[in-house]
Amino acid sequence: QVQLVESGGGLVQPGGSLRLSCAASGSIFSLFVMGWYRQAPGKQRELVATITSAGTTNYADSVKGRFTISRDNAKRTTYLQMNSLKPEDTAVYYCKVVHPTTNYDSWGQGTQVTVSS
Repeated sequence: QVQLVESGGGLVQPGGSLRLSCAASGSIFSLFVMGWYRQAPGKQRELVATITSAGTTNYADSVKGRFTISRDNAKRTTYLQMNSLKPEDTAVYYCKVVHPTTNYDSWGQGTQVTVSS
């Protein structure tokens, strides 16, 4: 079983930056696909970015060129560097882990990101 703990959220002005972290405990972290999702008030949860064990990344069109997902397998941590933040990026950001063959998954508790002047 994998437990995830996100950190790094907060209040930032438009155009600013934040880096989210997701620390994992439990099983073999390096095998898992890691992902960041977000949910704004009144909206469905949506994919932000994913990264495979090989380092292949995928991004939502709305964040391409502004956000970067990365992972450090030795630290069992995945990161989301968010630059040029916009008010529409305001949401609760969740970390998710998925096993590539069993499809086991686990979610973190979420961290609030608010972009406002």
